[in-house]
This record gives sequence, C-alpha cells and structure tokens, in this order.
Amino acid sequence: MTGFLLARVVFIITVVYSSTAIKPIAGHPALSALLGLGVALVIVGFEARLRDTSVTSLLGGLIGFGVGLWLSRTIVSALAWTETRNTQVQLLHGLIIVVLPYLGLMLGAKKGEWLEPAKLISLFKDARPQKRYKILDTSVIIDGRVAEIVETGFLEGTLIVPQFVLKELQFVADSSDPLKRNRGRRGLDILQRIQKMAGVEVVISDMDFPQVKEVDLKLIEVARSVLGKIVTNDFNLNKVAQLRGVEVLNINELANVLKPVVLPGEAMNVFILKEGKEYTQGVAYLDDGTMVVVDNARQRIGKNMDIIVTSVLQTTAGRMIFGKSADAVTGETPIRTERRERPQTETRRPGVTLAVLHWIRTTFLLVPLLTIYTIVFGAVSLIGGLIDGSGRFACRGTDLGSLHRGHERRSHRTSG
Repeated sequence: MTGFLLARVVFIITVVYSSTAIKPIAGHPALSALLGLGVALVIVGFEARLRDTSVTSLLGGLIGFGVGLWLSRTIVSALAWTETRNTQVQLLHGLIIVVLPYLGLMLGAKKGEWLEPAKLISLFKDARPQKRYKILDTSVIIDGRVAEIVETGFLEGTLIVPQFVLKELQFVADSSDPLKRNRGRRGLDILQRIQKMAGVEVVISDMDFPQVKEVDLKLIEVARSVLGKIVTNDFNLNKVAQLRGVEVLNINELANVLKPVVLPGEAMNVFILKEGKEYTQGVAYLDDGTMVVVDNARQRIGKNMDIIVTSVLQTTAGRMIFGKSADAVTGETPIRTERRERPQTETRRPGVTLAVLHWIRTTFLLVPLLTIYTIVFGAVSLIGGLIDGSGRFACRGTDLGSLHRGHERRSHRTSG
C-alpha cells in the first residue's frame, strides 16, 4: 500500500509540474497548476476504480477499445472523399472517432468473462441440452420399484435397455421353474409399463460387446460408452461398477434412505412371523421390509406383541432392528433393584458373622480368667478377714497358740 501511495503522489506532482511548465492557460500559472492537479486526481480516481475490476473485464475492455478505435479509423478513412470543411461532416467524423471506441470499451469490459478458456470452449459446443442416460439392469427391472420412481419423475433422462438384458429377461421368463418364470414375466410387464409412460424415453440399444461374456461387465462397458449411470439393486454389480469408475444408482440404497428413522427406546407393535437364529428369538417384518429381531419371542410366533427397540444395525444390504418385549423391559426395574440389593446383604453377613465369632471367642477367653481372678480374690479377702494383724482369728478372739494347746490336750486324753 505504501508503494502505491508513493507512486500516486509522484504522479500527481509530475502532472502538476508539467502543467505549470507548459502553461495550458497562458498568463495564469496558478490556473494551469490547478488544471493539472484536477486532471491528475481524475486519473488517480479512475485507477482506484479499476483496481476492483477483474482481469478478464480489463482485457475485454482493452480489446474492445482497440477494435472500436480501428473501426472508427477505417470508417473515417473511407469517408475521406467527403467535404471535410463542412461542419456537419466534421461532427460526423468526431462522433465516429469517439463513439466506436467507447462502445468497444464498455462492451468488452462487460463481456470479458467470455475470454475464460471454459467459456471459449463452450462457444464451439452443441448448445442443445445434453442427454442423460440411465442403463437399466435385469434385477432392477424384475424388482419393479423403478417404475414408480420413473413415474414420480425422480429418475430423469433417457432409459437404455440393452438387447442382452432383454435376452436375459426372456430367458428367465421361459424358465421351467414357476418362480423364475413369474419373475421374468413380471420384468417384461414392468418394462412395457415404463414404455407407455408419458414423457419417458426408453431406448432399446443394440450395443453389445462380444468379447465380454458376463452381463454385468457388458452393462459397465455400455455405461462407459454413453457416459451414463447404471440403475440396479445388485450389490455386487454396484461394487464392481464403482471400482471401474462408473456411477451407479442403487434402488436399495434409495429405499434405505427413505425409510423412517427408528431410535432405540421407541415402542412399536409387530407380528412375530418366524423364529430367529437364536433359540429364544423371534423375527418380524415392518411394512417396508425391515427385519425386526425380538428377544424371548419364540413362544409368540403368529401373534402381535409390543416391543421396545434396543438397537438398530445399518448395513449396505439393509437395516435390522433389535428389540425386546415391552413387558420384559417394564419388569426389569425390580429385578435390577434386587440384584443391586443382594450384594449389599451378602457383604453385610460376613461382617456380622465375624463380629459374633470375635465376641464368642473373647467371651470364652475372658470367662475362665475372670473366674480364676474372682476365686483368688475371694480367698485372699476371706483369709484377710479372718486373720488380724497379731496372728489371731478375728472371728472368735482366739489366737493360734491357744488352738495348738487345746489340740495337744485332746491328744493326751486320748492316749491316757
């Protein structure tokens, strides 16, 4: 920014100095300097305005201005035979010289985006709208849902049905297996229904690739040749086509996207149709074909039951819902409460038992000791109460010496 500002200041000083030196207004140097300053400011303002203009607009303006100037010069040269001293002719020449470069400048600046390479290439392309091709697979025709999608207008463009797909449909319709035969005839009916729809273009293509044997690979080659997309519900064809760089419209993926969202914890009522892989499981199906696996529902086969969704598994092949009986979910609360209380009771019992055992053991140790202590203390107290400080029995006032003499007298009498 400092460099640009310095350049502008230098430019203004130069223009003012030049105007002062040349003196376009004779005898008035101050007015000449002001005229130069005004011209310099106008040019600087025009330059500041051009800074926000794109490069293509500038280039277009320069090219337009040059072309207009060249045309004006050519026209003026062609009118050289006219009377140039006539004021009307001079006005005409002046208008040509001014108007044509001006028009070239404005139109070139406005249409400058056409100088971009992409716009230049588009000038030489076909202006008609490009066709969008959709190649139908055998499986999606037999499935039949493509007819409703085409009828609602969500699948636009030209529908291509190769001849080898028709041959495969005819082969399935002529099968000896009743199930396959019905599927093949259903596919032909669906195709005929699509052909009769208004506003839908169906093309039976003869394009074939003899060197390619598999039908899926032929479909991929057809899509690459016409720059189209394959419409299928075959999972394997979907993967192979994506690896080959071909866009695929999978009907099953569209159906999965359009299915209502089911969240864990929601309640629903389902009809248990058959048993599941696990011994206690039951299997039900929603209206859109979504499989619902219910725990502890084997005994409810053939009946409706209320369930609570526990989890939802989304895969490329579809969606599976897992749930359990609403009654089981409701009855889980007291069971969980009991399971929580039992460890508390069990943890208390060992503590109580240990306390009791410790009390019993302490009692058995202390009782003999207390008994012995009581006997000894009682004997000492008794003896201390019977004997006084002079060695005599305090109870009868008799000392030990008199007791000894009395005992000797009894012994002497007995011996006499």
